[in-house]
Amino acid sequence: MNQSALNQSALNQSALNQPTSAVSNFIWPIRVYYEDTDSGGVVYHANYLNFMERARTEWLRALGFEQTDLKTTLGIIFVVHSMTISFKSPARFNDMLAVKSQCIKMGHGSMEFLQTITRDDQILLEATVKLACVDVTRFLPIAIPSTVKQAIINSIN
Repeated sequence: MNQSALNQSALNQSALNQPTSAVSNFIWPIRVYYEDTDSGGVVYHANYLNFMERARTEWLRALGFEQTDLKTTLGIIFVVHSMTISFKSPARFNDMLAVKSQCIKMGHGSMEFLQTITRDDQILLEATVKLACVDVTRFLPIAIPSTVKQAIINSIN
């Protein structure tokens, strides 16, 4: 299935609030609300970070992991270590966007995502986001638990 078909599928499923995934790609639809825009009528730059965070959260949920459970049961949380962002074109009020999240690298205690935000077939933003797994009590780096890592690996294969 090509990217355009995946985006359309994600957008069609948005009314049901259901994610679409294909191999290592996960696509989460987002509607731009008035509150997301700035005085120029475009999405305020920091709100794209929120959109990407929601997509990564829904990706984890689709793998069977609630972040609250990861915190209380496994004693871990994932935090953003670093990111690079390239803004290509603005989104506007009421646009229907697709946030694509792709795990591109898995380490002992970290993972890296390529995330893109598109409107139809137009790329609006590209970002690389590195997440670190940390112990919730000490807030120090820790290995990604094997159950979580295996689920991620299975989703990529």
